Amino acid sequence: MRPAGLPRDLRLRQAGDFAALRTSSGRLGGRCFHLRYRPNGLSHARLGLAISKRASKLAVERNRLKRLLRESFRRFRNQLPSVDLVVMARDQAVSLSNVELLAEAEALWRRLAMIRLEPPASAAAGADSLLRH
Repeated sequence: MRPAGLPRDLRLRQAGDFAALRTSSGRLGGRCFHLRYRPNGLSHARLGLAISKRASKLAVERNRLKRLLRESFRRFRNQLPSVDLVVMARDQAVSLSNVELLAEAEALWRRLAMIRLEPPASAAAGADSLLRH
């Protein structure tokens, strides 16, 4: 039986990917989570998590938030556009139950799925240069 984890190609792992989302990206927020997104030019969405000690000083609580976000993303990823996204937790997220947190995360995914995105600038520039030659 295949494990139900999140494959490496669906995760943001490079510091440059996180930095790019900090400088030029769209934003969505909810009661528990805040996310930043930008088109990635791939055929799938990629998830990055930034759960800081500001959300909770206890590692066990931060890890619970990350586990729930990864699971929610894994279930919903086929309905998302091709974006890189980073999710950050607000401090009130720690006090909610797992069911409430999953509902909050899924509401964000639904909002993100409805957004009409422009293709990444690098992909558009590449297409223009091909047409000129």
